[in-house]
Amino acid sequence: MTEKESYARDRVSFGAVASAAVLALIVIVGLVIYLGRDDSSSGGGAAASGGSGAEGFAEPEIDIFGRRVDVPNNPAGQPLPQEPSDQRKSTDPDWLTAAPIGTAVPHGWQRVYGASVPFSTSDGPTRIEDGLAVGYSHTPQGSVLAAAQITYRLNARPADRDLYVRQVRVSAQQIAAYDKALAQDRLPEQQPEKVTKYFVASDAFKVENYADDLAIIRLASRGPVVDGKQLWAALRLVMVWDAGDWRLKPATSNGAQTEYIESLAGWTKW
Repeated sequence: MTEKESYARDRVSFGAVASAAVLALIVIVGLVIYLGRDDSSSGGGAAASGGSGAEGFAEPEIDIFGRRVDVPNNPAGQPLPQEPSDQRKSTDPDWLTAAPIGTAVPHGWQRVYGASVPFSTSDGPTRIEDGLAVGYSHTPQGSVLAAAQITYRLNARPADRDLYVRQVRVSAQQIAAYDKALAQDRLPEQQPEKVTKYFVASDAFKVENYADDLAIIRLASRGPVVDGKQLWAALRLVMVWDAGDWRLKPATSNGAQTEYIESLAGWTKW
């Protein structure tokens, strides 16, 4: 089979497989529900800088939709130079609707552990610490970036304990349940490429509610075409500002919602 034929097959089959990718996201939400019915928070202090030490990028690739995705030499990602003056202020009319700067140009979407995640030049992440992307601005844009990064990284590597403990708002009870799942080998260290290749860049986002301590957002990822209509899977996520950065709040039966939508009207495109 030629590369062109393989790509065409992927495009045709995506309508069926996209649901599996969305379900993979729900699996993580479900995991957090299972492990995290106690909403009390835990510690999770700062860590020293880490990572592979590699910098720069390899040759860019394309995702299943033919869109560019950059491949960092550091598998944990390559933060971009930041320009804090580009951050929106609460007095700006587009405070809740502006896209972070830099995601629409090369290096703005990077393939990290198989998943496409966004990097901005305005709102973070500013650095890699022990393989984790951290340092998001205290803005709606920062919360959206953190949501996409944390959710997709955790889906790609469910057994990444540091990510779960440090970037998800978890309690000691939740950590104990997570460690039990790890001990029983129920969480894969790394999802295979046949799964992660469907963790592609979301097309748009919406900030439904924002305050200094909590943000409710949605990510819209391209889904199947049904009766000639393009659908998007809209995943609702809750982020909390904790210890100087954004963390994903464990989902509850009322907190995690995924639905298919037919239009991106009113959404912000990256």
